[in-house]
Amino acid sequence: MQSIFLVEDDAKLAGLLTSYLNRNGFQVHVVDDFRQVLDDFLKVGADLVLMDVNLPQFDGYYWCRQIRTHSICPILFISARDSGMDQVMALEHGADDYITKPFQYEVVLAKVRSQLRRAYGTYAAAQQELKVRNGPMVLYPERFVLEHHDLTVELTQKEAVLVEALMSKAGRVVSRERLLDLMWEDQHFIDDNTLNVYITRVRRKLKDLDAEELLETVRGAGYRLLDLGANAKEDFQ
Repeated sequence: MQSIFLVEDDAKLAGLLTSYLNRNGFQVHVVDDFRQVLDDFLKVGADLVLMDVNLPQFDGYYWCRQIRTHSICPILFISARDSGMDQVMALEHGADDYITKPFQYEVVLAKVRSQLRRAYGTYAAAQQELKVRNGPMVLYPERFVLEHHDLTVELTQKEAVLVEALMSKAGRVVSRERLLDLMWEDQHFIDDNTLNVYITRVRRKLKDLDAEELLETVRGAGYRLLDLGANAKEDFQ
């Protein structure tokens, strides 16, 4: 029986969701101490997380980031916040989907089953975590975590895409146009300065890893991450 980790501070809704999911063959663990969400998750080891945004202590985005440092299990947000920005923030912090309240329980069930099939079903990829390496630097793109020697930083989804593009082409220049293509489907709505903002953020993360000097700006061409050896050979062409 697959298990679901439910982080919802509305006790009535949590009870209704639990009953519905139980009837459809799932074991549900409901969080009751919102100060210990990560510890609770690590003890339970659930297959999927259902997470509200508005929570006591810390919001759902915070706990999503914390869980992502330990697990690549599907995370679905369920929230009354229905703005596009809230949904973007959820995905940026590592979520796989976003369901707005009020919702139909059938929709929640369908999305839960879909995410579980994708993660663990017959056609799921082998459950070996993806890694992108550049010498001692390792990116975990599914968890948005970057390591360099014994130091670790968390990335947003866009930062992870940017870092993966640079690491996979380590030693070579990646053009601004290519990075924009990878990070945003439609460049027409993206201000040219937006990429500069993300480059600055990535530089700060690299500084936290004592690796700020590895990222170079190639004037008029783009950006280059120094090749530290044994870099990944993923093809972004």
